[in-house]
Amino acid sequence: MDIGIIGSSIVAQTLGARLASLGHGVMISSRRPDAVKDMGQRGVLPSADQWAADQRSQGRTAAAGGFADAAGYGEVVINATAGTVSLAAVGTADERDLEGKILVDVSNPLDFSGGLPPTLAVCNTDSIGERLQAAHPGARVVKTLNTVNCGVMVDPRQLGEETDQFVAGDDPKAKAWVSEHLLRDWLGWTRVRDLGDISAARALEMYLPLWLRLLAATGSSILNVRVVVAGETG
Repeated sequence: MDIGIIGSSIVAQTLGARLASLGHGVMISSRRPDAVKDMGQRGVLPSADQWAADQRSQGRTAAAGGFADAAGYGEVVINATAGTVSLAAVGTADERDLEGKILVDVSNPLDFSGGLPPTLAVCNTDSIGERLQAAHPGARVVKTLNTVNCGVMVDPRQLGEETDQFVAGDDPKAKAWVSEHLLRDWLGWTRVRDLGDISAARALEMYLPLWLRLLAATGSSILNVRVVVAGETG
């Protein structure tokens, strides 16, 4: 399957590499595909062009382009941009290239303008997931994977036990496809909980302040939660 990823962040590159390793065609994207990204103390992230070249050198099908190119390329499209720029980035796509497609939103509306810890640019009564669905009514938006870091996204088994991944969206068939294929078959998530319509993206995005506190308390970003319900088995 051809997958278009809007964004070229570490999340986009990590997801893209995992999906390409499974034999899918992947295009990541940027406003400037030739530009490297300075990540401060974490070093420099390769440009989208370099990432694609590195993937092809391993015999994988990979490409880089602009945001609109990725939307047109993918049979499924993933938004892996920062939540504060997601509407603008996805908005460059031709609506015909999103019509009927599943748009997986893994973004978070983290606002670093006031320093650390970041606040949420959108919360309580709205979410990035909802805004994307409203802006692109022909797309089938599914919110998922935003509650873990990119390493856990693509390899949940490293946690040593089963934990929960969540989905939210208005289209039941789109959520079922994301749950079965992207999450379970391709990425290895064995516990997937459907939280309901796209308004549940508010709760998923508002989990991030707790995730950041857990990061500070544990000293590790390799973490997740498991929901335990009395009387529930499996």
